[in-house]
Amino acid sequence: MAADGETRISAPATEEDEAIRFLGRLLGNTLRAQEGGLAYETIEEIRRASVELHRVGDEAAYQRLHDMIAALPEDLTLQVLRAFTYFLHLLNIAQDEQILIDHRAASGQPLADAIDAARGAGLSDTQIAAFFREALVSPILTAHPTEIRRQSTMRAEFALSRLLDERIQARRVGRDSSEIEKGIEREVETLWQTHLLRRSKLSVTDEIKNSLAYYDHTFFRAVPKLQDTLLKALGRTTFGYDFPAFLRVGTWIGGDRDGNPFVTEEVLRECFRLQAGRALRHYLEEVHRLGAELSMSARVVRVSDELQALADASPDMSHHRQDEPYRRALIGIYARLAATLKEIDPLTPMSLATVDPKIGPSMPTTPGEPYAKAEDLLRELDVIDRSLRAHQAIAVADGRLLDLRRKLRSFGFHLASVDLRQNSAVHEATVAELFEAIEPGSDYLGMDEAARVAALRRELNSPRSLIRPFWTYSEKTAGELGLFRAAKEIIDRFGPRAIVTSIISNAQSVSDVLELCVLLKEAGILGLDGKCSVAIVPLFETIADLQNGPGIMRALFDTPEYRRVVSAQKNEQEIMLGYSDSNKDGGLVTSSWELFKAERALVALFREREIRLRLFHGRGGSIGRGGGPTREAIIAQPPGAVAGQIRLTEQGEVISSRYSHSEIGYAHLETLVAATLEATLMPAAEASLEEHVGIMDAMSEHAFRAYRSLVFETEGFEEFFWSSTVISEIAALNIGSRPASRAKTRSISSLRAIPWVFSWAQCRIMLPAWYGFGSAVAEWCEANGDPEGARLAALSAEWPFFHAMVSKIDLMIGKSDLAMAANYADLCENREIRDRIFGRITREWELTVRALEMITGSSPVERNQGGEAKAKLRHRTPYLDALNHIQVELLKKTRLAGPDEMSEKTHRGILLSINGVASGLRNTG
Repeated sequence: MAADGETRISAPATEEDEAIRFLGRLLGNTLRAQEGGLAYETIEEIRRASVELHRVGDEAAYQRLHDMIAALPEDLTLQVLRAFTYFLHLLNIAQDEQILIDHRAASGQPLADAIDAARGAGLSDTQIAAFFREALVSPILTAHPTEIRRQSTMRAEFALSRLLDERIQARRVGRDSSEIEKGIEREVETLWQTHLLRRSKLSVTDEIKNSLAYYDHTFFRAVPKLQDTLLKALGRTTFGYDFPAFLRVGTWIGGDRDGNPFVTEEVLRECFRLQAGRALRHYLEEVHRLGAELSMSARVVRVSDELQALADASPDMSHHRQDEPYRRALIGIYARLAATLKEIDPLTPMSLATVDPKIGPSMPTTPGEPYAKAEDLLRELDVIDRSLRAHQAIAVADGRLLDLRRKLRSFGFHLASVDLRQNSAVHEATVAELFEAIEPGSDYLGMDEAARVAALRRELNSPRSLIRPFWTYSEKTAGELGLFRAAKEIIDRFGPRAIVTSIISNAQSVSDVLELCVLLKEAGILGLDGKCSVAIVPLFETIADLQNGPGIMRALFDTPEYRRVVSAQKNEQEIMLGYSDSNKDGGLVTSSWELFKAERALVALFREREIRLRLFHGRGGSIGRGGGPTREAIIAQPPGAVAGQIRLTEQGEVISSRYSHSEIGYAHLETLVAATLEATLMPAAEASLEEHVGIMDAMSEHAFRAYRSLVFETEGFEEFFWSSTVISEIAALNIGSRPASRAKTRSISSLRAIPWVFSWAQCRIMLPAWYGFGSAVAEWCEANGDPEGARLAALSAEWPFFHAMVSKIDLMIGKSDLAMAANYADLCENREIRDRIFGRITREWELTVRALEMITGSSPVERNQGGEAKAKLRHRTPYLDALNHIQVELLKKTRLAGPDEMSEKTHRGILLSINGVASGLRNTG
């Protein structure tokens, strides 16, 4: 297969070009060898026709590509789809490798730069160190996958990424790379013979297992490296050799049951079995390697009394190691770790096959006493560390042992903190059933808000159990109670960092929060004294919720029973802000602005009440769900909104693009930490912000009206959406464990934000990421006598919030393609609806392009077609456009025949096309 856009590259300008060409050639060779010349030539002909259409864009070129695609038999259609999709997968790997090359060349050091900037701002190293002693940066992996790859393809692509890096490094130094290239060829062949689609829907357990791969690839390496980077920047001699674990990875996978009936108490327990198993096997391997390294002999060097006691307690009786106390101590630790693994993860047999026997003496399988908690293991490793440092082995102590101790402090035995999340309506129904069982006729659901709050407050002060013994509750209520009981058992086994938060989705009142408090009390997690081992976190996600959230928190802080909980948690309160649903509810402009205003109001309230605020940002992978450059998003937060602690979701294909490679993953995590430091210690000045508020209030009102008018108030919009996008087909693609919609209806309100955004991305409109902005700018400029938008251009230059919003809209307009979108619009059989609604979308798109030209000084379309962006796109566009055209033709056939008459191959082709377009666009959800 050709690997470039308009021409074959005879003399590659960059290593990226060469890598793309190399991978494309291997895929072409594989295709020709395994599928024959006809398939190869057909694919090449379609690619060339797509290039021609993109180049000239006339009706003849379009008709030629259309006729070729329409004439394809089913089997050949599938081959074209698979070939183009796999090429885009390989292209992503090559372009990610170029990001890595650029990162190495730049020698980027964002954390050191941020520390230097803080010093320049007058902060002392002691003040900076104090920040890190209290800091928390927590990326949260979520099971919201528009990441649609199977584990099998992920494994092959991880291997390809590693091998491609090895090939580039070998070629740079003139070393023979032929064996590496054979390895790459094998992986490409394996990929081609691997089915891209899952045969069954992804289970929650599958999602958990998929997420665990990123710990081996990135997180186990990044955590100790970040500590080392920090100490180098601050000075190890001044601040010792470590800070508390300020980077802590979390997850929703296994604990997020909002709308997901498949998350049960059994799944939560299985989640911790799998996570702990991964952590403990990693620690076993590291201890095994330490046993090979710490060969110090008591005949040569002294050891501490506590280390000698640890060695004497070891089950190792070999006379060969009687004078090697460190090895004997580590063998004892290994035996206890092995026993801990067997206790926690009895389903997976532990064997020394998990470690390389060449790295040192075999560890005995003599049974040991399991560790009760990770801190017990850490104490024994600290004994080894102190002895090494006291006896002239500081460099040794600062090696693998220090890395292991750092990892243990960050990951414990639980690996990742799991958040619990449930919708407030479920909590409400559960509490109502508990009241009804113990007080028949209480009618909790019929009470007004004041009566509910009073009833809940009484329960929070009462020592009685609200759960009636020997009572048969409904399946849903029994499930909720069982999950909280499981959570209590997990916290008791793994410690309070195993489950750190319980989140209330759709939190709209004080009673919504107090209901969760009652359920936690019944599970034994919250005590009468207010002590609670998990943070109680309301999630404000719609526009109305964001506006009402600060008032709800004020009322909660005035509620003695809840204030008792906050006091017991060191006067800290976490709030989660929902980017996805607020965007779907009101559009990007209004969502962004209401989020900003909610944060400012919360900061002021928390300062007034002397409570520390921690914000949890529920951002999606796509810009339509709050995504975009992470550093820019953090820096753009209002002053006081970060305050040294931040949690944020990592979703969709963003997870794989950021964390599949350890160096790229580390660079992203370092950027997160550096941005948190900057936003906390050097927040942007807010002196002139009040002047900006009026502008944004007006623009938000205009944008909100335009967006709501189209999406929720236009007759026929739902019909247009369901007929002109792949939303129906997305529901059939096995990309996640939860349903696409909260209810069995075509209502936009019931649809989840993820498939909403994903659908608009597939048809190349990207509507949630920009619609309403053009109208807002045009109306504001007209009302304020600024026809050229000079004031808005100045606002973008001086205000990080507005600049970040404009940049995100600019990026997505550049990625949109209305010519392609028109093909999807033609799928709407009602021509009046099609012309009316697509005409409105087109006019708003044109207004948005005009607005961006005024504010930025150039066209987003022109910028997208020039320079580096064009170089990136010329490889991608012919394949992506062809996939879109094929998808449209398949959808026409499907909808003409009806779902009952659709062949299995046509169905598979549609799902393959969705996979391919998602791979080509990358940030689709």
